Amino acid sequence: MGIRGSFGIALAILAIASASIAGAFVFEALGYAPCELCLKERIPYYAAIPFAGLAVLFAARGPSSLLRAAFSVLAAIFAASAILGYYHAGVEWGLWRGPQECSGPLHHVRSVDDFWRQLQSVKVARCDVAAIRIFGLSLAGWNAIISVGSAWLATLGMIKKINFIL
Repeated sequence: MGIRGSFGIALAILAIASASIAGAFVFEALGYAPCELCLKERIPYYAAIPFAGLAVLFAARGPSSLLRAAFSVLAAIFAASAILGYYHAGVEWGLWRGPQECSGPLHHVRSVDDFWRQLQSVKVARCDVAAIRIFGLSLAGWNAIISVGSAWLATLGMIKKINFIL
């Protein structure tokens, strides 16, 4: 695999990670409030975007050892992201219990009346209920699939076994 192949893989991972985060923000803007696990599922993407940018840079003009290292980090990030997405999807399907912190925020109150007003205004995004399903999968399920695909791409970039040109 030449520089073009590595460059294409790195660019694809960067595009996928950026589009995934942008998609999460779009769904949030459309009124699908993220739960606590949804917000945690974004963290690997926030970490992956700069590493994918580095991989693009290293593929274009850096040493191959740094490129392989960037792909290795990306593979690990997306493997962890896939596990988190799988866990969250399992919580949504009722296969196992989710974390207790899937509740709305409560702020410091001065009286019982303030507390009751706050309780009435809090909208809880539950971790065990999918806000939306697309082709039968929740966004957590799609995250798991996208993360597995991204980990696979990063692994291909790391081991340099194919001639993949985008």
